[in-house]
Amino acid sequence: MEPKKTPKADLNQRTGLHLAIGLVVSLALVTLAFEWKDYDGNSLVDLGEVDDTFEDVMEIPPTEQPPPPPPKIQQPEIIEVPDEEEIEEEIEIDLDVEITEDTEIEEMVFEEAPEEEATDEIFMVVEDQPEPKGGLAAFYDYVGKNMKYPSQARRMGIEGKVFVQFVVNTDGSLTDVQAIKGIGAGCDAEAIRVVKSHPKWQPGKQRGKPVRVRMVIPITFKLG
Repeated sequence: MEPKKTPKADLNQRTGLHLAIGLVVSLALVTLAFEWKDYDGNSLVDLGEVDDTFEDVMEIPPTEQPPPPPPKIQQPEIIEVPDEEEIEEEIEIDLDVEITEDTEIEEMVFEEAPEEEATDEIFMVVEDQPEPKGGLAAFYDYVGKNMKYPSQARRMGIEGKVFVQFVVNTDGSLTDVQAIKGIGAGCDAEAIRVVKSHPKWQPGKQRGKPVRVRMVIPITFKLG
């Protein structure tokens, strides 16, 4: 006959409680093992004993510097100059000079002013203007007798004035003849030819001396 167990003596009823207690104890030991630190091998450093190698920085308040003294003005030194001493020099003049017939008197020679060199300056207006011999009427009479009307200008019916410029030299000859304003068709060349063939003029004068003068004269071409 199998004996009966009392409820207090039945260990199977407390198995769950014992298992829970064992698990809690195991977890506590494991946690304690991980959290345990060994402080024996480490030496603590006393921060109070660290040498301070930094120099104390003292704040220096700004100081106001007084302005520099004004420069000394040096007064000009006045030097007294002694009065000029009058220098008396005796000049001996011999007035006892005998003049005889044999005494030679040096002649005083006055240098003449150099003559003005003639220049090639060409004037536009002078005191005495140059003119052809017999006046301008004789000049135009010569032009009318010696000028030939160009055939091209005659065929085209061209009329008008050709302004001829030239220089009257000091000897009266005419040079640098050119047409400064023309009408073309051979009239300009014919006017130049006639003026070049004209005899010499009376030269112009400035202060009584012949000079070169530039002149401009119109020559008219008109069909009859």
